[in-house]
Amino acid sequence: MKAIYGLYPDPDSAQRALNVLERAQSELGFRKEDIAVLSGEPYEEYGFGQRDKVTRMPWLAALGGLIGGLSGWWFVSFTQKSYPMISGGMHLVTKWPDGIITYELTMLGAILTTLVTLLITARIPDWRGRKLYDPAISNGRILIGVINPPEMAREELEKRLRTAGAETVKESVS
Repeated sequence: MKAIYGLYPDPDSAQRALNVLERAQSELGFRKEDIAVLSGEPYEEYGFGQRDKVTRMPWLAALGGLIGGLSGWWFVSFTQKSYPMISGGMHLVTKWPDGIITYELTMLGAILTTLVTLLITARIPDWRGRKLYDPAISNGRILIGVINPPEMAREELEKRLRTAGAETVKESVS
């Protein structure tokens, strides 16, 4: 993986750099997904802090809960019908005792779906091999760059990152 990135001292200059890169993507031949933003702290009030904000996690958690609940109810009903034990004239499939197991499997489905969704959206592990990091991020700098930029655009990217206010512009090869 190759990358060109700039380290910015404050969120205003980092936002300028992100705006410059987003405007230049079609001209320089890279995609919006190739723009990397890394910071040591959240900056919710800036655009680069909102990039990954849209998530479907609540809907997926609800779907996981629904699937878990339905499978729990099916499992309990199937078990009671497969091994019938009629006691005291009660129904074979009872609601209240089955509800406890159904509830537990509903929660299990929602929790596991949330965990898997979190790992996928946080890119843990990063299957694409995009391991971009600079130790200056731990000291308060903000990294804005392009992963796998076209060869012909490298010089222009470096120039635009510097113009946007980068303290340093680096090239990473890993």
